[in-house]
Amino acid sequence: MGRMEQRQQRKASKQRDWSQLFKKDLLKKLVIAGIITAIFGLLIVNIFIWTSDVSKLNKPAPQPTIIYDQNGEIASKISNSSIEGVGFKQIPKEVIHAVIATEDQRFYKHNGINYFAIMKAFFKNMLSGDIVAGGSTVTQQLAKNAFLTHERTYTRKVKELIITKKIERTYSKDEIMERYLNQIYFGEGAWGIQRAAKTYFGKDASELTLSESAMLAGLIKAPSILSPFKNMEKSVQRRDLVLSLMKKEGYITQADVEKAKDQPVVLNEEKVEDEYDGKYPYYVDHIIQEAMAKYKLTKNEVLSGGLHIFTELNPTIQKGTEEVYQNDNFFPASQNDQLLQSGAIFIDPKSGGIQALVGGRGQHTFLGFNRATQLVRQPGSTMKPLAVYTPALEKGYEVFDVLQDRPLDFGGYQPKNFDKKYRGEVTMYDAVVNSYNVPPVWLLNQMGLQQGTKAVENFGIPLHEKDYALGIALGGMHEGTSPLAMAQAYSTFANNGTMVEAHSIQKIEDIDGKVIAKWKSKSTAVTKPEVTEKITYMLRGVVKEGTGEKAFIDGLDIAGKTGSTQLPFANDGGTKDHWFVGYTPDIVGAVWLGYDQTDENHYLATSSSGTTPVIFKEILAKSKSELSDEKFSLSSIEKKYKNEIKKIKEKEEKARKEKEKEDKEKNKGKGKGKDKEKNKEKRDKDRDEEEEDEDEEDEDE
Repeated sequence: MGRMEQRQQRKASKQRDWSQLFKKDLLKKLVIAGIITAIFGLLIVNIFIWTSDVSKLNKPAPQPTIIYDQNGEIASKISNSSIEGVGFKQIPKEVIHAVIATEDQRFYKHNGINYFAIMKAFFKNMLSGDIVAGGSTVTQQLAKNAFLTHERTYTRKVKELIITKKIERTYSKDEIMERYLNQIYFGEGAWGIQRAAKTYFGKDASELTLSESAMLAGLIKAPSILSPFKNMEKSVQRRDLVLSLMKKEGYITQADVEKAKDQPVVLNEEKVEDEYDGKYPYYVDHIIQEAMAKYKLTKNEVLSGGLHIFTELNPTIQKGTEEVYQNDNFFPASQNDQLLQSGAIFIDPKSGGIQALVGGRGQHTFLGFNRATQLVRQPGSTMKPLAVYTPALEKGYEVFDVLQDRPLDFGGYQPKNFDKKYRGEVTMYDAVVNSYNVPPVWLLNQMGLQQGTKAVENFGIPLHEKDYALGIALGGMHEGTSPLAMAQAYSTFANNGTMVEAHSIQKIEDIDGKVIAKWKSKSTAVTKPEVTEKITYMLRGVVKEGTGEKAFIDGLDIAGKTGSTQLPFANDGGTKDHWFVGYTPDIVGAVWLGYDQTDENHYLATSSSGTTPVIFKEILAKSKSELSDEKFSLSSIEKKYKNEIKKIKEKEEKARKEKEKEDKEKNKGKGKGKDKEKNKEKRDKDRDEEEEDEDEEDEDE
């Protein structure tokens, strides 16, 4: 090998050495940087953990939340009696083992976080493109229920992990389990294991059997669906699954499983004391929902945070509404297997404050379905003033303008009046008062569909893409709307064209009296005052002389509109939903009536004119002390329309007299014809008699 080659080899060897050294230094630096970053990250995380406050868990017995009415008087309490805290030693080991086997198998082994479950949930979420799984431990669930909202976001998840770590460092496993079982919701209004034991089985938690413990542990996943009161079969299936998981974890034997399955499930049929002592339950339900949705409070904070919630509730109107709903005489008879349901809500049009509401008939279920606020049904003819007559008046149409009422076909859509009759032409006033269907559809078509749909949206009622059709004139919607939304929309007419957003909460104070949430008024100028005057003029006519006559109360100025919807199957005369939305200068109310499940055996056999207006009237009659005797300010248009009415009546009177004269002449003509026939008959008879006499004379001769 030459010198040149040796020199090149030595040079190449040095380059390799330097390259390897550089790589080693870079790797070393990266490792050091990674360690420093990890240490710094852990330090930051631990600072967050260290500064997190979980001291509220020191008080397992919740503080009562107090509800105040619009006068500042206590109206209801969300009392700590609804959650009876029990010590760890009072909780049967079967309950603890059932919860661990079902909710968190490694509870006593991990430090609050099950990393395997989190990774599994993470990959599941990545595959779905959304957050669909959580992988939460018992400690994480406690952190979420006590301190956080239930939104599914990664930010909330990070907060949850930090608080979970703090809880694990602060409390023992037994203390965590105790607090968890005292705060978790078991359905049927039962918070905590003690209340759940009493609600479902009428006994203390310490007396629960293995079968009962497994059933309660099974409810935690979905209490409203798995409740044995609602679906015994599903509840038993879930219990059996919990028993099998307990056996798998080694807590019980197969013999224990079989013995537990053989035990009959004996539910407590006696009514457990209501969460709010039976006072204004539907209104309080709505307060809880509004506090959570609008002010982002957790359910736990509202139910047991010692809050002071000041509301718009009017106790007189609320009591009156509840009294009416407890009296079956004001409602049509129900079928034996299904209660005819209803919901009503009343709002102050000037403030938007919800004065009263009842969300159903029969037994109240805590945070159950509220038909005054959550129901979505087609509104029927109550939509006409919103979708047709308001935009028509805005475009220059007048109350006594003539509209068409004849058979019409709009591309296959053929509206018909309820009585299946047509009158040729009617005034707008008559069309509203008598709730004719053809004229508003004709009018909406004349104006343009967009005028109507835009008006409905301006009234705060969202529309589905399938709602953009002429049927919207009669309340034909793909899904529908709620009594709350309808009452809010009609408040525009009682408030000179301005709609104020409906609300129940004025402000919320924490246990120390600090204001943590406050209502901020939101209003929308929907239409002009002169338009609302004309609408009110017509809707007052509905109550005075039209389909809403049964809502009339002497001494109160009431305007309103009835509404009903068609059945989803062929039936002459039957209806699915009944509505009445009405108002005075002081209050606006919406009443809905119908079956939760409508079918051939469950429907309303009459029109709405004899049902919902009666309910509305009775509620207002019981609330009269809270209502002023103020009249609608219609003097200017009444004066204007006085001449119109006079002309119309003169025209109608002239037409009536002409018809009478015509009928009289026809009858007179018929009478003359009869006289002629009688005279002819008499002459023929006389002639016959004369001929007979002549024949007799001939015979004598």
